[in-house]
Amino acid sequence: MEQFEIFHYHQGQLERFQRPLPEEAIVTLRVNGQDWVSLYCTPRDLRELALGFLYSEGLIKGLEDVVLVRECQDLRVIEAVLYQDVPLPTRKIITSGCGQGVTYTAELGNFHLEGGVCLTPEKIFALMSELYRLSPSYRESGGIHSSGISDGERVLWVAEDIGRHNTLDKIKGHCLLEGIETEGKAILTTGRISTEMLIKAARMGVSFLISRTSPTGQAVELARRWGITLVGYARGNSFRVYSNPERLAI
Repeated sequence: MEQFEIFHYHQGQLERFQRPLPEEAIVTLRVNGQDWVSLYCTPRDLRELALGFLYSEGLIKGLEDVVLVRECQDLRVIEAVLYQDVPLPTRKIITSGCGQGVTYTAELGNFHLEGGVCLTPEKIFALMSELYRLSPSYRESGGIHSSGISDGERVLWVAEDIGRHNTLDKIKGHCLLEGIETEGKAILTTGRISTEMLIKAARMGVSFLISRTSPTGQAVELARRWGITLVGYARGNSFRVYSNPERLAI
């Protein structure tokens, strides 16, 4: 990341130092030759972002629906070619939070998730610590979100982005590319769990969703209805369980 000169005020003194800041870009997703949506994002793992977004929006069910996905034009366009012509949704919904995302569907779906990983409190703390260790941009600059996917033993992959929604799409895209099943696994994130975050996790078949911050009331209601174990404020040596505590191995 690029270093910026910053002045830090503390106890009446201004101190000059260098600090990296998150990179931000507007990237356009082009589907079958048609510009569809532009996303504010951190311009890394863009193929993963495109695939995950296409999956989250229901345009693809897997890699078998995709001819190619490639980055072009100085990482400002991601081109996706699908085997089938699909109608591109046009009813745009701006999602909540900083680094705002976008979705084209308000359908909640009808999920019922059973089984999946069971975690002890000690494992939750260890996995959140591992997420932090594997998130250099989050550690060094702040102002960015980090999410990881875990099999219950270790963190398999981590995505960082200015948009918390983008991190989940990047995770799903990576898992599609690498042939990693997301069903029954755990997602760890630094971002708030809002409705759209919960929906993305449910579509991935995730059974455990852990955040260092809070969920919204609607997200908690959906997690309870769909059988997702939702944990918030996982910091230090404590956390809060908002739904389906039976997966917590105490």
